[in-house]
Amino acid sequence: MTAAVRTVPERAVPPLGGFSTTFLRLEIRRLLRNRRTMVFTLVMPPAFYLLFGGLSDSYQHQSAGHGNVSAYLMLSFAVYGAMIANTSAGASVAVERAQGWSRQLRLTPLDPVAYTATKVITAMVVGAASVAIVFVVGGLGGAHMPTSAWITGGLVAWLGAVVFAAFGLFMGYLLPSENVMQLLGPALALLALMGGLFVPLDALSSTLRTLASYTPAYGVGELARAGLLGDGIDLGAIANVVVWTAFFAAGAVWRFRRDTARV
Repeated sequence: MTAAVRTVPERAVPPLGGFSTTFLRLEIRRLLRNRRTMVFTLVMPPAFYLLFGGLSDSYQHQSAGHGNVSAYLMLSFAVYGAMIANTSAGASVAVERAQGWSRQLRLTPLDPVAYTATKVITAMVVGAASVAIVFVVGGLGGAHMPTSAWITGGLVAWLGAVVFAAFGLFMGYLLPSENVMQLLGPALALLALMGGLFVPLDALSSTLRTLASYTPAYGVGELARAGLLGDGIDLGAIANVVVWTAFFAAGAVWRFRRDTARV
């Protein structure tokens, strides 16, 4: 008598790798309920803008390209705000790892790419709010530039900072949950300095300017200020954003697969 062979049905792969608007809404709501993260990402960037002299009379009357220096600072700190917001949201995965949530997700049909996309979009929502707040403070404080520069600068600061959503997600899988933002905070400040967000790159030595062009913050900052300064499209800055985004996103997917491989 032949023993019956029990077959286990294969788990069906859902469309788009399991990407779901319902899951996305839950992620956004959960992040917005985190008051500490909201204060850190929505208050610090405009505070830094004011600390660096955004409301200074001399900056408001000193020209920079097609606007004033206050507008230059506003664009720089809008990028910095998106950096902090996106990195913080992405790095929250470290807490999820500690709670076993990422391993639990591995039991579902959710594809690592779909999971990464969900986390990145969630981070971008917070980044948009951070950019908007810096723009409101800057606009009320005397920053002025052409309307086109307001639109392109805001969009680039927001969309270009997707590189830091992927960066935060990657670091969230590499670093322990209790230390992730303590380590990333100083790292972001250093990247902002090297990328020309805190001080103009002209104030740095030639060696540092060369190194700056290879840092993740450089491309976003250059593109965000291009409309104000009247610069043309910088293909090097675009390549900078694309390459770093692809690198961090690939790293996040790789770590997600490895982190849950034993499930």
